[in-house]
Amino acid sequence: MDKPAKTFHAGIRDVTFGENVTVVEPVNIYECTIGEGAFIGPFVEIQKGVRIGARTRIQSHSFVCELVTIGDDCFIAHGVMFINDLFAAGGPAQGRQDLWKETCIGDHVSIGSNATILPVRICDGVVIGAGAVVTKDITKPGIYVGNPARLLRELPKQS
Repeated sequence: MDKPAKTFHAGIRDVTFGENVTVVEPVNIYECTIGEGAFIGPFVEIQKGVRIGARTRIQSHSFVCELVTIGDDCFIAHGVMFINDLFAAGGPAQGRQDLWKETCIGDHVSIGSNATILPVRICDGVVIGAGAVVTKDITKPGIYVGNPARLLRELPKQS
């Protein structure tokens, strides 16, 4: 006899919202925290434990997985993908969340469309170009482009 499939419904569940947050449905956001004045576009998934800072904008079709923190006043463009599983065991961790790694994005960071962000730390005041793949920590404000992402030009520190 066939077992019934497990079904999950997209929507908004157990989210802590700051004041004046805008969410454009459909979305799948659950068990996360979204800061005041943030904007979440359609077709976005934000998974449990994620923290989104105040006034941060996440555009459509972006995926923010567990273990990601995004600072204040950030811009996440369309189709940005965050990754927490580096396939360290040669394939997906499949229930081995102890193999997942965290990502921490500073304040005033802009990430261009279709960028992929592996588990890294990105300091304040960084611009990630469209399509870039960030594989290493970024510790200096600047514009980073390419695969793997490399510094194109330094930017002055935010005050």
